[in-house]
Amino acid sequence: MGRGKIEIKRIENKTNRQVTFCKRRNGLLKKAYELSVLCDVEVALIVFSSRGRVYEYANNNIRSTIERYKKSTADSSNAYTTQEINAQFYQQESKKMHNQIQMLQNSNRHLLGEGLGSLNVKELKQLETRLERGITRIRAKKEIQLEQENNSLRAKIAENERLRQFSMMPAGQDYSIQSYFTTNVLQLNMMETVSVYPVPDKPTLHLG
Repeated sequence: MGRGKIEIKRIENKTNRQVTFCKRRNGLLKKAYELSVLCDVEVALIVFSSRGRVYEYANNNIRSTIERYKKSTADSSNAYTTQEINAQFYQQESKKMHNQIQMLQNSNRHLLGEGLGSLNVKELKQLETRLERGITRIRAKKEIQLEQENNSLRAKIAENERLRQFSMMPAGQDYSIQSYFTTNVLQLNMMETVSVYPVPDKPTLHLG
């Protein structure tokens, strides 16, 4: 006659519960021992009865096994926490960047006069102010560049006019001007020669 299946739930009868505990406790300790021998693993088993009594089995020092367990779980927990924190951080940063891109795209569309239906009066006024400020800066920059270009153009026109006047000067006038400067330079050189090298007086001839 085979053993019947027992429903896994709390045994209400106190005596039956205590008997079942003793039987299964011994079987559990035996299984822990067999597992440590057959598989060459470190096993530590601690059981507290309903009366507060402790039963334990360990194929190594139970305290060292507990410390090893604490260290292992702490490292795993920290590693998982770090990964989780990193994942949350990157998710938040990705969400922020996505929102910023969406805001910039909407702002560009608004500046082009598109998608204005979702804006209220206050937002439309702010957009109008931004456009007016932008136009003012653009006009100021344009005026500066136009002034620089005009100045450069005036300088080129003046230079071309001066060259044209010289090219239209008659040949005789050009020669007379050159002769004038040549004559003045020669006279000046002669005056300087006379003053620097005076002619000596001729000796007086006496007769008888």
